[in-house]
Amino acid sequence: MNGRHLPIDETQVLGVIPARGGSKSIPLKNLVEISGRPMIDYVIAAGRASRRLDRLVCSTDHQAIAEACRARSVEVMPRPEALGQDDTPVTAVLVDILERMADAEGAAPGAVVLLQPTSPFVRGADVDACLDALEVNSDALSAQTVTSVIHNAHALNQRIIEEGRVRFRFVEERRAAYNKQRKPKHFLFGNLVVTRSRALLAGSDCFAEPSIPVEIPRVQALDVDTAEDVGVADYLVRSGLVQLDPV
Repeated sequence: MNGRHLPIDETQVLGVIPARGGSKSIPLKNLVEISGRPMIDYVIAAGRASRRLDRLVCSTDHQAIAEACRARSVEVMPRPEALGQDDTPVTAVLVDILERMADAEGAAPGAVVLLQPTSPFVRGADVDACLDALEVNSDALSAQTVTSVIHNAHALNQRIIEEGRVRFRFVEERRAAYNKQRKPKHFLFGNLVVTRSRALLAGSDCFAEPSIPVEIPRVQALDVDTAEDVGVADYLVRSGLVQLDPV
């Protein structure tokens, strides 16, 4: 639990772009180009396209990322070295920002929108849909985009390998739901989450419960982690198969 009780301005919404410089899968992944633009540009565009976001900041420990954000007139908050490790929870970064804002400005914003550069196809409309869902559901502590799981990747179709033999992971459940029509609908994270600050400051992670789902098309939920993902993202943009806010 966080020990501080900070004043919170519930009318304010903060967008945070967490952009660490130490990516292991692709060096400086957040600046890798997709269709001729640095990947981080796409979430900046989404933040700006939101009608409900009051402020957009980037938390980074890398000079090149900071310069790229400032070139797009995005506020940069230098990340402490202790919060720039491979295993640093993003929640710790968000709490640090909220505490610094409260100390400097008298209050922390009421909600935080997590805009991850590796989710380049997030849209301003998705941000607003999550914030609208929180407004309608006053008891909810977060809202998140989700997208349906393809049938072949459904949990009841997944296998495990033990001692060189393959079998279904959930044998009994699959026996009861043996075809597509009988399987319950499952969802993946759509790569956007909005969390009430009071939940973060109380020690919750970004997916504080109750959490409201906002369903989005599967193609918009791409998470870029590998060079192959960069190629897929580039293809989707150039082919016009994804909806994007103006960059």
